[in-house]
Amino acid sequence: MSSAKELGERKIIKLILNCLDQMPNMPLPFGDDASAVDLGDNKLAVINMDMLVRKTDVPKAMSHWQAARKAIIMNISDLAAKGAKPVVLLASIGVPEELTKTEIIEIGKGLNSGAREYGAYILGGDTNQASDLIISCMALGLCSKNNLLKRSGAKAGDYVAVTGAFGKTTCGLKILLDGLFAPEIQSELVDSVFMPKARVQEGLVLAQSKAVTASIDVSDGLAWSLHELSKVNNVGFSLDNLPVAPEVERFADVFGFDWVDLALYGGEEYELLVTVKPELWQKAAKAIETVGGSLTKIGVVTKEKNIALKLDEKTVRVEPRGWEHFKTE
Repeated sequence: MSSAKELGERKIIKLILNCLDQMPNMPLPFGDDASAVDLGDNKLAVINMDMLVRKTDVPKAMSHWQAARKAIIMNISDLAAKGAKPVVLLASIGVPEELTKTEIIEIGKGLNSGAREYGAYILGGDTNQASDLIISCMALGLCSKNNLLKRSGAKAGDYVAVTGAFGKTTCGLKILLDGLFAPEIQSELVDSVFMPKARVQEGLVLAQSKAVTASIDVSDGLAWSLHELSKVNNVGFSLDNLPVAPEVERFADVFGFDWVDLALYGGEEYELLVTVKPELWQKAAKAIETVGGSLTKIGVVTKEKNIALKLDEKTVRVEPRGWEHFKTE
């Protein structure tokens, strides 16, 4: 009999989903970034739940305030990928017995700060004794049926685009976990781990633009997210542009890492990966600019289920690797 460690997170999820009755007419299928319920009058409640565990998700140098805020961002990012506006959250906390009063207050303030940053409120939740700090949140957002973004819908010829540059969080985690030191860029890289941002406004304006055909949150890594979209839509991607933060290129040069690997195979970068109708590209890009963001074209959708990245004179295969509990250590 296989253990959880042998199965890995994604097989565990699949086993559990196979045990569940599927609600009729689900606006979002199992396996999307979030779930949704039809409220009538062309409105949907978009719901997501995500869990933060100190041992696997919180570097030692991260404060309890930052960890609690991150637990909120993890959930809100999935709502952003569906074009939903965050409204309320619930938070359940597993409290280890050694946690101090000051640390508990920090957690409360971090939860509140994360929610209010995106215009949402925490209504309540639950607490229980636990052997490790656990913060599990459920977020609820609203959107119209017409504006809901799904993972499905990409077609050959669509543009592939992202809302940011990649690799900083991977570098930041290497600094924190492996004790590396990069003085001129250290603060920027570590801050990407401690203070992640969710692309809520970008998701809202992209949904309103009607230009997006498929959308996914990239917190499991850019490469893995590309493979998820490929599988759902039965398509491939031809990529010719990999947006990498300049700090990542410098970090790779100093420590001898491959900057392509740093950008593709990391995780916890709460950007959006979308496919866009070519004729509406300018509309989507301008919509993002109105909220202070940017949309970068990285390639096109292809009929062939192959994901390849052109780099100078060579083409490399993008492997289905990224963050997965039990498998990533």
